[in-house]
Amino acid sequence: MEKNSVQAEIASYTGKLFRDNFGKGPSSVYVSIEHPFITIYLSDFLAPMERVLVGQKNFMKVEETRDYLMQELIPEIKATLRVTADIHVENIYYDWSLKNRSGIIVGVVKEESDEEELLSLEDYPNKDRVHEEIIKVSEQAEKAPEQVDSLFLNSRTLVVDRKGILVRIEKELIQSGFSEQLRLSKRQLEKRLLDPSVFESILDTQVMDIFVDWDFTLDKSYIILILKPKKS
Repeated sequence: MEKNSVQAEIASYTGKLFRDNFGKGPSSVYVSIEHPFITIYLSDFLAPMERVLVGQKNFMKVEETRDYLMQELIPEIKATLRVTADIHVENIYYDWSLKNRSGIIVGVVKEESDEEELLSLEDYPNKDRVHEEIIKVSEQAEKAPEQVDSLFLNSRTLVVDRKGILVRIEKELIQSGFSEQLRLSKRQLEKRLLDPSVFESILDTQVMDIFVDWDFTLDKSYIILILKPKKS
């Protein structure tokens, strides 16, 4: 099956999956497949009950509910990608921008080689400055990452990979069963620190959305910047 057909099929499946489980699906789903990632960007996605909670500024309650539901959906998403698109996803990350009514799902394709080789080392303009800002934010939120890399999946999607960012108190909270509370708090903190205007200055384009998620077991994190494509 051609890449565009696969992307269209995944977009259709995702829209239906979210509509069936949330009561309302996204108005648009944008799928991008660029080894070793698959990204699914959702726009205009906010269920009626969630709209009420967001109106009451109860953002964390919405995110907590979505987290629990996503944990149920992730195995189904992985199985569907494997059967319909022959894409063997090892890990899935996700995040939401309730203000923008958008969301991101990121699948990392299973590799035969070590995970260290997942990311392309191709350069792009001001890559070092992007990494400097990511390290600065990480130091303010927890500690400087042991490793940072990034790549453009396409003209509008920049993925940043951080490894080795958890501090000892966070690891203790995870072991004590407070992973969900930690995830919710870290989302709020890091997304306040990730200033879109700084990245707009570095990348010379508008930042539409910023998403963050973690794998506490692997001690790694992905930051995804959704950019406004430049006019050619």
